[in-house]
Amino acid sequence: MINRMILNETSYFGKGAIAKIADEVKKRGLQKGLVVTDKGLVDCGVVRKVTDILDQNNLAYDIFDGIMPNPTMEVVKKGVTVLTESKADYILAVGGGSPMDTAKAMGIISTNPEHADILSLEGEPGTRNPSLPILAVPTTSGTAAEVTINYVITDEQNNRKFVCVDPHDTPVCAFVDSEMMMGMPRALCAATGMDALTHAIEGYITKGAWELTDTLHLKAIEIISSALPASVEGDIKARERMALGQYMAGMGFSNVGLGLVHGMAHPLSAWYNVPHGVACASLLPIVMDYNKDYTGEKYRHIAAVMGIPHAESLPLDEVRTQAVQAVRDLGKRVGIPQNISELGVKEKDLEVIAKDALADVCTGGNPRDTNLDDILALYRAMM
Repeated sequence: MINRMILNETSYFGKGAIAKIADEVKKRGLQKGLVVTDKGLVDCGVVRKVTDILDQNNLAYDIFDGIMPNPTMEVVKKGVTVLTESKADYILAVGGGSPMDTAKAMGIISTNPEHADILSLEGEPGTRNPSLPILAVPTTSGTAAEVTINYVITDEQNNRKFVCVDPHDTPVCAFVDSEMMMGMPRALCAATGMDALTHAIEGYITKGAWELTDTLHLKAIEIISSALPASVEGDIKARERMALGQYMAGMGFSNVGLGLVHGMAHPLSAWYNVPHGVACASLLPIVMDYNKDYTGEKYRHIAAVMGIPHAESLPLDEVRTQAVQAVRDLGKRVGIPQNISELGVKEKDLEVIAKDALADVCTGGNPRDTNLDDILALYRAMM
C-alpha cells in the first residue's frame, strides 16, 4: 500500500511568530497582498497586528473582510472579483477556518479560472495549477486549515456543504502564533478546540490511518484533551499548546481523511448555519460510541493519553466505554451542547439531512460502514 503525506512548505510556531511574515513576503519576491479575513477581526484589532507588520515594512496590501461563518459560493465569487481588481500576487488569510477556506477557493480559482463555477472544485478536482501563494495566520485553535489540503464551501441554493480536496490549495507558509488566538471568546475557543479533538480522533480511527498519521493524531489527542479546559479559561500557555495540537491533527487528517462525525456535522451547518466546531463537538461522543466495536485497540490508546487510570489493563469493552465518556465529559466541561435540538435542528428535516450525511465525502472514511437508517437513528438519539 502506498501512503501519501502533503504538508505546507514552512510554518512558524510560538508567541510573536507573525513577525516573520515580512521576511517570508520579501524572500518570496511577493509584491502585493490581499488580506482575507472577517469584519469582526478587523473591528477588534486582530487584523491590525498583521497589517502593522506590513506597514512597517512598506509592503502593499488590500483588505477583503467580507467573510462569514460557513462561507458560501457567493462570498467566494465576490472574493475572486476583489482579488482580480486588487492585482495582488499573494493572499494573506487571517482568521479561523472560514477565511482560510475562502482564501483557498479564491487562490485556486485565480490560477485555474476554468473552475470559476466553484461547484467543479468539489471532491478531488484535479486542478492543473497551484493556488496563488497563500500565507496563513490562524486566529482559532481548531481547523488547522493552514496545513491541510481541504476546504469546505456552502452551496446555499441546495442547503449543503461540499468538501474540496486539492494539494494545490495548501498555504505555502503558516504563522501559528498563540497571541493571535488570545482574542477568542470562551464559546469559540471551546468549539474550535473540540473540533480539533474531533479531527484527531477521527483521523486516528479512519480507514486510511497508518503509522505516521497515528503518531501525529495520538499526540494531538493528548495535547488537546489536557490543554483545552485551561485554554477556554484564557491561559496563554494552554492556547499555545492548543495551537500545536490542532496543527498536528491537521497534518494527519488532511492526508488520511475523517469520518461520520464530519459527515453528519456538515449538513447541520448547511441547513441551520450551526458553527462547524459546535456541530462536530456535539456529535463526537455518540458517533464514537457507534464506532467503538470497529476500532481495535485504538480506544485503549485514546483512553491512556487522556489519563484514564489503568487504561492499558482494563477489559477492552470497558476501556472503550471510558474513552467515549471521557470525551463526553470534556465537552460538557467546556460548555458544548449535548443535543442537536439546542442547535435548532428540526425533526421534520432529519430524513433529508441524513441523506446528505450519507453522501458526504467524509462519511466514507468511517471505520464502521454505515447506512441511512443508522445515521437517522443517531440524529434522532441526539434530539
